[in-house]
Amino acid sequence: MVIEGCISCKEQIAHWSNIVLAYEPVRAIGTGKVATPAQAQEVHFELRKWLHDNAGAEVAASTRIIYGGSVNGANCKELAAQPDVVGFLVGGASLKPEFIDFIKSATVKTTA
Repeated sequence: MVIEGCISCKEQIAHWSNIVLAYEPVRAIGTGKVATPAQAQEVHFELRKWLHDNAGAEVAASTRIIYGGSVNGANCKELAAQPDVVGFLVGGASLKPEFIDFIKSATVKTTA
């Protein structure tokens, strides 16, 4: 995992509350292929576990980890329902009418 190369960065981060991690699978870049919700959750869980082991429980619990791999209006709600996915990194889809679906997906965890 790329984050392993960042072990020394934890000492350089004074305010973890300012950190947002964005994950995008390499296979999704420019391809339109999205990870399954289970795949996205697995990676986000592992990122959170790394944070716990290397920066502490409080940092792990509070760091925002967002998904950015070909998310669209049809799959954002299911992805947003995953416990460790807290938002999305959205590119061109933010210019489409379906972007409202991204906004509505933010309520998935609060209404579940």
